[in-house]
Amino acid sequence: MLTAHHVNAFLVIGVCLVASAAAFFARRRGRAGAGVTQLLALAQTLLVAQVALGLLLLSDHRRAADHLHYAYGTFALLAVLSPWLYAPSDPRARLVWFAVAMLVAAALGVRAYMTAT
Repeated sequence: MLTAHHVNAFLVIGVCLVASAAAFFARRRGRAGAGVTQLLALAQTLLVAQVALGLLLLSDHRRAADHLHYAYGTFALLAVLSPWLYAPSDPRARLVWFAVAMLVAAALGVRAYMTAT
């Protein structure tokens, strides 16, 4: 389970960075295609799976060395979910919200990984 959590951490960071770049590029182009929306959805799904794996590890009494690890994971989850609640209805502005949220989630994912050991 711990190995899956570590592997998924790299996937979360990488996919969030790629999704953020794709969303920023699509914003400049003027519209997001299906590939961009699928990347954003994949990043969100991987992050939710990462939190679920972390909760399974917690239920097995496996704790991170630093308690900030849990805060970073929680804030990353909140970052990717926030555009669904707070982003404006304009599609181009909404895309920027998702792009920034993915960038923040990637940064928090790096920080969470650094506090895991």
